Amino acid sequence: MFQKLPEDSQASRVFRQGDLSLLIDRKGRRYMLRLEQGKSFHSHIGTLPHSEIIGREHGCRVVTSGGQRLLAIKPTMADFILEMPRIAQVIYPKDVGAIVTYGDIFPGAHVLEAGTGSGALTIALLRAVGENGYITSYDVRPDMMERAEKNIHSFVPGCDNLVLKLGDVYERFEERDLDRVILDLPEPWQVVPLAAEALVPGGIFLSFL
Repeated sequence: MFQKLPEDSQASRVFRQGDLSLLIDRKGRRYMLRLEQGKSFHSHIGTLPHSEIIGREHGCRVVTSGGQRLLAIKPTMADFILEMPRIAQVIYPKDVGAIVTYGDIFPGAHVLEAGTGSGALTIALLRAVGENGYITSYDVRPDMMERAEKNIHSFVPGCDNLVLKLGDVYERFEERDLDRVILDLPEPWQVVPLAAEALVPGGIFLSFL
């Protein structure tokens, strides 16, 4: 028996002003953009007004001025990580999945992360801990922190449970009663003594090398 979806559920499957959209052409090339009325997508395959996508359902087909058909989908977290702007190499989705699994990142967890990088892992950690969890993320580079903040808020707007800190966790960090310490650093062993004091009994220390 067919059951009609609630209106709010249907609306969530329609592109709106400010949404991210991932365009895929027939050769598999991908273009990510944020939809804004009055703006257009430009490439070698032609132009496409954002208004041609806004109001349409996810998975719709659109046509550029050059006659090229594009598939417009809502980017997944993996899509966003691969396409987002970055200063340095990001942790790829296959490794993000392993970190979240082996780190046993659970809803409500308090997690310390370092270094933040471009924010790929931070985004996954935020999703995993949910609204009741907390992420504190450290990096030593101001330019990295600025880039990460933009990327994170592009995909996870309004994340009040995230604190970004400029600092060196090799030397110190003030957080205590941590459930998890997740590191993407060249010398994670330097953090072991500090993590031993900061983690709750049974907490997990995980480093990506």
